[in-house]
This record gives sequence, structure tokens and C-alpha cells, in this order.
Amino acid sequence: MTSLNTFGAIMTFAIEMETQIRDYYQSAGEAARAADADKRRLNFERVRRENVTEIKLEPIDGLSETDYALNLSDTSAAGQKAVEATAARFYTDTAPKINVREAQRALERAAKQHLQNAEA
Repeated sequence: MTSLNTFGAIMTFAIEMETQIRDYYQSAGEAARAADADKRRLNFERVRRENVTEIKLEPIDGLSETDYALNLSDTSAAGQKAVEATAARFYTDTAPKINVREAQRALERAAKQHLQNAEA
């Protein structure tokens, strides 16, 4: 069980998650959703790069990678909704724990986008 206990760990996990989601949608033939995931990935990379010096090194508790594992083998509509719901839950859970407002907003936007996709 890997703990998401720092700003860097959370942002790295978010970047990796969006990369997986991009690849998942590319293999499912959903180019628009793959492009959206890639935009979020690039935004998270920028946020991490620009804010890594501003973060306070306060530990973050209560988050584990295993709680946000994606089932990328199911490309059905139900499988896509499950992937989106898991990603939305990750961003909803992590945003309040980050002490940099720009990073919080990026995570909140990603949660909103994933929730909209899950409900579509």
C-alpha cells in the first residue's frame, strides 16, 4: 500500500492516473476523452513544476493509491463510468488536503470534469 502523503506524491499520482486514462480512452477509440485526459496531465505537470517550491512540507494523511485503482480492462460504457467515478473521487478527496490554492483548483476542476463524464 503506497501512501499519498506529500504534494509531490499526489501530483505524480494524478499525472500517472491521467496518463493511464488517456491510454485507456485511446484503446477504446474515444479520441476526445483521451485528449481531455492529456490536457489534464499537462496541466498537472505545470502545476507541480510551478508550485513545488511554494508548498509547505506538511504531511498529508488518509490517502492510499490502492483506494484509487482503475479497472482499465473494461472499456464498456459501465467500465468508463467506473474509471471516471474513481478519478473524480481521487481528486475530490485530495483537493482539500493540498495547501496550494492553484493546485487545489486544478484538482477540483479535474474532479468536476470526471464527474460530468461519469454522468454522461
